[in-house]
Amino acid sequence: MQVSRAIILPAMKEEVWAVLMDWERQADWMRDADGVRVVSRERAGVGVRLAVRTRLFGIPAFTEPMEVTLWDPPATMTIRHAGPVAGTGTWTLEPVEAGTRFTWTEDVELAVPMVGAIAARLYRPMLGRSMDGAMQGLRRYIIARGPLRHD
Repeated sequence: MQVSRAIILPAMKEEVWAVLMDWERQADWMRDADGVRVVSRERAGVGVRLAVRTRLFGIPAFTEPMEVTLWDPPATMTIRHAGPVAGTGTWTLEPVEAGTRFTWTEDVELAVPMVGAIAARLYRPMLGRSMDGAMQGLRRYIIARGPLRHD
C-alpha cells in the first residue's frame, strides 16, 4: 500500500533537511511520534538506526525500529520500518519558488497475515491523516523557529 503527500514549506531545502534530521525533535511536529531515539553510533547516513515510540489514538503504543537505507542530503532520505507496519518511508525535498516542496511517501504493509488487506484498507486513510497532520505540524514548527542563523 502506498500513500504519498506533499506540502510547500517556507524555507530553503537545506533548512528543511536540518529540521528533518534533528531526529529527537521530530516528536515536536509529528503527532504520532511520542519520542525518537538514535540507537546507532551514526547520526547521519545509511545505517542510522532509530527507535520511534509510536502513538495510536494519542496513546504511546509500541516502539518501532527503523533504519536509514538511502541518504542523499539535502534531497532524499529513505527509512525502512521494521515494526507492525513494515516497508519504507521516503522524504524528498525539492526547491520551489515559495521555498521547498516536501514529499513524503510511505510504501508499507501491515504485519498481519490473512487480514492484512482488510486492515490495510482501514489503515490507509488513518496513515494519510497522520501524514497530513505531521506535515502541517512541520510547517508550523519551521515557521515558529524562523530561519537558520549562519554565524
